[in-house]
Amino acid sequence: MSELTAQRLPEPLPAEPLGLAAEWLGEATRNRVQPNPNAMVLATVGPGGAPSSRVVLCKEIVLPEGYLVLYTNYASRKGAEIEANPRVAALFHWDVLHRQVRIEGRVVRSPAPESDAYFASRPWQSRLGAWASEQSRPVASRAALIEALIAAGRRFNTPPVGPGAPPAGPGQAEVAVPRPPHWGGYRLYAESVELWVEGEYRIHDRARFQRELTRSGEGYVGSPWHATRLQP
Repeated sequence: MSELTAQRLPEPLPAEPLGLAAEWLGEATRNRVQPNPNAMVLATVGPGGAPSSRVVLCKEIVLPEGYLVLYTNYASRKGAEIEANPRVAALFHWDVLHRQVRIEGRVVRSPAPESDAYFASRPWQSRLGAWASEQSRPVASRAALIEALIAAGRRFNTPPVGPGAPPAGPGQAEVAVPRPPHWGGYRLYAESVELWVEGEYRIHDRARFQRELTRSGEGYVGSPWHATRLQP
């Protein structure tokens, strides 16, 4: 039996899709199938309906609520497009595992305490970079960007940064750099999920799961999932 023949979607299909997606992500992470197994393409819609996409990192798949967590600069292009139109699409693809997950849904900002906690877990140099970079906006030169980083370091009294600065030493992980108000998390609530497993002779396994989302407080609640197998 070939590797592709051995892989199939469950029969019958599971009651919900994100549990299996989380299992696939966990397997990709444990096996180190690629440098960033949690990388996903995030597509948003800009003014006039023009699409744009970029790769971001999925930090968590939360069950049973059915949402994914990512972090970014709220003032970036993707942040501005999400604020104008919170409907997005995301895609995981693991070549080595012959699997793919497509997700469509709606985005809300994560609660501030959740964003604070994640931001505090990052290296202080990365936290400093979030203050220095006006993501997606023009910059005069690389030197100007480094100067903004150095200025942010002076603002928060951090060890030296920039060209020629010594490497991080013991205790520097405790440097206090708070989360900027323009940076934080998003929750992507899935309303459509497609699971794909590569098959021989291009007879792939595909299934689409759909549900309805209803706004509830700062997030959404979903109806039961409805699953349909699709031809490849």
